[in-house]
Amino acid sequence: MTTDQKSFAGFAPNRRLIGAGLLLGGVGAVTALLGTVLVGVALATAGRDWLQQLETSPTERASRAFQQARAASMAGRDAWRGAGAPDQAHFN
Repeated sequence: MTTDQKSFAGFAPNRRLIGAGLLLGGVGAVTALLGTVLVGVALATAGRDWLQQLETSPTERASRAFQQARAASMAGRDAWRGAGAPDQAHFN
């Protein structure tokens, strides 16, 4: 007899309990996956309904905000360029 056979000679797990545990674990995993899918569908549906109720679409809002930021940036740039060289009297 080899060393491996001697160390496992008294180890005899109940195969029915192992099978039942594996079955319940599999059922639990499938149930958890199904629950996750249902939550995702509920959130997606609520989000879609909320977006449809908005007066202005998010794309239009983002485009408007981008145009405003661009105009403000150009105005700032033009003001900075229009100021000319700094007055030397302030540095003396």
